[in-house]
Order: sequence, then structure tokens, then C-alpha cells
Amino acid sequence: MGIKLSILDQSVIFPGENAEAALQHTIELVQLAEKLDYHRFWVSEHHDSDQLAGSSPEVLISHLLAKTERIRIGSGGIMLQHYSPYKVAENFNVLASLAPGRVDLGIGRAPGGLPRSTKALQQGITEPATLSEKLKELKQFVHNRLDADHPLTGLRVSPIPTQPADIYLLGATAASAELAAELGLPYVFAQFINGDHAVAAAAFEAYHTGFNREQGGQPKAILALSLIVADTEEEAKVLAGEYKNVKIHLENGKTLTVGTLEQAEEYGRQTQAKFTVEEKEAEITKGTKESVRQKLLDIQQTYGVDEFIVTTSVKDFAKRLRSFELLSEAFSELLV
Repeated sequence: MGIKLSILDQSVIFPGENAEAALQHTIELVQLAEKLDYHRFWVSEHHDSDQLAGSSPEVLISHLLAKTERIRIGSGGIMLQHYSPYKVAENFNVLASLAPGRVDLGIGRAPGGLPRSTKALQQGITEPATLSEKLKELKQFVHNRLDADHPLTGLRVSPIPTQPADIYLLGATAASAELAAELGLPYVFAQFINGDHAVAAAAFEAYHTGFNREQGGQPKAILALSLIVADTEEEAKVLAGEYKNVKIHLENGKTLTVGTLEQAEEYGRQTQAKFTVEEKEAEITKGTKESVRQKLLDIQQTYGVDEFIVTTSVKDFAKRLRSFELLSEAFSELLV
């Protein structure tokens, strides 16, 4: 059983850097990923953040497509709750027409920012809809196949690419897996957000058992995880030791993952709701290329996935590049 290795890059602005440097690192990283035969390269969407530069993945994807030749490039993911499915489809039809067969449209469920950015992004929206409703409509728009009873029947999304973007649903719960299965979409479980292995197992089980083959596809399950590979086990532990997983638990039962304790406090302040904050060691797969290879092979057997999307937040950019080089070397004979 072969393995596909892919990358999710969040264009992190580390202390002492600025947005220009972070985005330049993203460009250098995608070019290395293509050279090392990584399968796909995704960029994220975050708003109102001093730590992350990727607020407009569509714009960044366009630039990265122009800087590369073969690797698939996409979003991990577009926060569809904020936007018109029609406009998202237009954006990605343009991208798919610029680079046929190379564009992925990953959809995320989280807001991608604090409450005030959500308010700003949704300003003027007059027809609220659930993510499920928007995702169904987006799928119809991307493939220009609106249902006969749709109120906008006859509307076309231009341009019409020869190979529309592939749609993926990203999530960290069984509910997101069930939605992906219902719509017959590929599913990505974000273990770097939710490190609960029982939840991951339940999500993949729900996805495979509930997959709707009448939608015309086959189930495709992917695991996204934090990973650091170094030349020694000790170095990998040091590099991983800087990172924490911070969650805010709101009184309405909702839980969100944020970047820092300060962001958690600010989120609670903006919602004006009661909350608690949880901080613990980040879920990071780490080690040498030999030990990480075995860990990923074990995970592959556990979840039945054939692709890993890896995110590596290492402050030292040279060591970040080295991590991806070592990971590629670890699986050189298995990559498909």
C-alpha cells in the first residue's frame, strides 16, 4: 500500500519576522515540496491574526500556482460559512482554468478567527444558511449542475474549467465526517486540531460506513497532523517542545482551538460569554526519519488512510525545510 505525502502551510509569522517573510517562506516551501514530489500543498485561512499571514487563500493559491509547475495546490480550507457559494465557485473555477488538474478546494468548518472578524466577514449577508446547505450548493455550482428546483436554476458559474477543482471537507469531529460521507466528498480529519485518537477513529468509521456512493465517487480519507522530523530524537523533542494546544470551552458547549492563551482570552472577551481555557502539550508526531516512518505506517494501518497532510511549525526555517526533506527520504520508495 503506497502513501501520499502532502503539506498544509499556515504562513506563520514567527517572532522577529513580518508577513512578507512568512509568505516568502511559503513560496520557498511549495517549490521544495514540488522538487521532493509531495502530492499536494494547501494553505489555510485565518483572520485578524498577528501570527498568521494567510487571510486570503484564493490569492495565495494563484501566486503559488504561478511559482510551480506540477504540484496540486489548494485551500485547507476556505471558511465557507462566511461566503457566497457562488462566489467561491467562481474564484476556484478561475484557478482551475489557470492550472487545469492542479487545484483543490478544501472547505473548513471553523470560523478562522475571533468573533469580530466573523462579524466583519458576514456583514451584509441576508440569507443565512447552514454549512451543510452551503456545501451542497457549492458542489452544484463548481460542477454547474444546479438542481431543477433550485431558485437560481439556469445560472452558470464562469469560467467553466475543463477540470473543476476537487472539493474536500476538513473537520475534527464525527459530525464533519458524516457530512462528507453524505455528500460523497473526500474527507480530511484534522488531528493537529483534535488530538483525541478515539474521535479520529470514530470519524473515519462514520465516513467509511456512511459514504454515499450514489454521488458518483469512492471514499477518500486523509489524515492531517502536526509532524516534526529531525536528525536526532533529541532535536525533534526540542523543536516540538515549544508548542502548546490551546482550547476555549464556551458555556454553550462549543469548543474551539486557538493559537495562544491570549487569543483564548480575547475570544472570550469578544463573545461576552462564560468560558474556560485548556492548555496542554500539542499533539505532534516527532522523531528521526526512521521512527517517524514507523509511526506513520502504524497510523496508516489504524485508520486505513493512504495520504497524510503534514503541518510543521518550526521557527527556524532551515530546520523546517530539513524536516520535510527527511520525511520525503523516509518514504522515497512508497510515495505514489
